[in-house]
Amino acid sequence: MAIDLRGCVLFAGAALMAATPAAVAAPPTLAPEVEREVVAPEGVTFQPSSSDEEGAVDRFAEYTLALEKRDFAAAYAMFRLSFQASNPRLEWEMNLRKRETLWADGQIRPLRLSWYLDPAGQPAGLYAAFDFRGDRKDGTMDCGYVVVHRAAPGAGWTVVRIDTSEVPPDLIEDGVPKADVLHQLPCYLGKGIATAF
Repeated sequence: MAIDLRGCVLFAGAALMAATPAAVAAPPTLAPEVEREVVAPEGVTFQPSSSDEEGAVDRFAEYTLALEKRDFAAAYAMFRLSFQASNPRLEWEMNLRKRETLWADGQIRPLRLSWYLDPAGQPAGLYAAFDFRGDRKDGTMDCGYVVVHRAAPGAGWTVVRIDTSEVPPDLIEDGVPKADVLHQLPCYLGKGIATAF
């Protein structure tokens, strides 16, 4: 799996990141054409900083790369403790193992990054939701989102919600999910409905 984080530049996983010392490695960034939105409480002006985006993208990339490598222990360790409590490790891992091609084959392309500051009914902090599309070599695709959370500035990012659907070949036409399938998908495809930006 490759994660398309800089337009046409793909990086193929942990090998590239492991080959570069952490102090020198540039954090992954999203391409300018990735759609972005910010939701903040009424009356609050908020704009995420570049370090906010770097930290959130980093956690998203680490999580998806761990799943690509089938390193379920590493992926699960990135969950917020309350998310772990509602997703027992054995059951979560068994469900992923049943879906062998999910995450393991294809190219993950973030399509939209949505920021939420202190959303009502959730633990306080900053949330970043990544809607993505994953294209496989066989012409099928995955579609979903990963939400990461940081409780306070300087704290680490944790994965707090995920959802992914596989779109089989009979529901795809010319590289795009058929119209009657779109409303069932858990991701926002936006301009990513096309095969390229």
